[in-house]
Amino acid sequence: MNPSELDALLKAVREGQVSPADARARLAGYATEDLGFATIDHAREARTGWPEVVFGAGKTPEQVAAIAERIAARGHNVLITRTTPEAHRVVSARLPRSVHHESARAITVEVTPVAPLRGGVAVVCAGTSDLAIAEEAAVTASFQGASVTRIYDVGVAGIHRLLGRTGDLREADVVIVVAGMEGALPSVVAGLIAAPVVAVPTSVGYGASFQGLAALLAMLNSCAAGLAVVNIDNGFGAGHLACTILRSAARLQEKNR
Repeated sequence: MNPSELDALLKAVREGQVSPADARARLAGYATEDLGFATIDHAREARTGWPEVVFGAGKTPEQVAAIAERIAARGHNVLITRTTPEAHRVVSARLPRSVHHESARAITVEVTPVAPLRGGVAVVCAGTSDLAIAEEAAVTASFQGASVTRIYDVGVAGIHRLLGRTGDLREADVVIVVAGMEGALPSVVAGLIAAPVVAVPTSVGYGASFQGLAALLAMLNSCAAGLAVVNIDNGFGAGHLACTILRSAARLQEKNR
């Protein structure tokens, strides 16, 4: 049950069209759904503003498809991360509207039209090797209604590439910066703009990068203010956080009107 459906049910109870007992019965089955191998949180959108997202890694294609089908059946949009072409074949057989974003390793199913978010997100990628994580962030933000600008392959080894896009960076309301190796790019970006920066360390790099740990520690120790860091390779977390910031800003604007 999405927020608008919940509002309609509560209004019907208030106006006497639905009894409290009937409303309770309707709501009882909406909070969770037990599939045996997964318990789906159908109430997450009502609590947090966005439905449960499916993490595809470690799940069989059939499990991914079954979870996605049940989420969609309740009128929720479906986002599946860390998935495969094989999983998409199974999902698309059940949900023909599904879209496979191969570069992001993600699947989306739009069940309900998403209202555009106020504000824009820039996704900045240090190198082409970081592209999969950057695309995961970009697809996540775009699917949630954000306007996304991609600024790719602008790492600090050629800083002029980044400086040439300063105007685009300053237009964004939230900036996601994805980098591996030494992880310097987010600090540089955060020193150039006023918007919040979400830094994403990646596992890209040679031996002493320790699968992204070097980049993670560099970002956590940034001297630039206004920068927050998500986990290694967590493009989804960055994209979702960016949209959460935009939704929170929109609510604040509504309150102040």
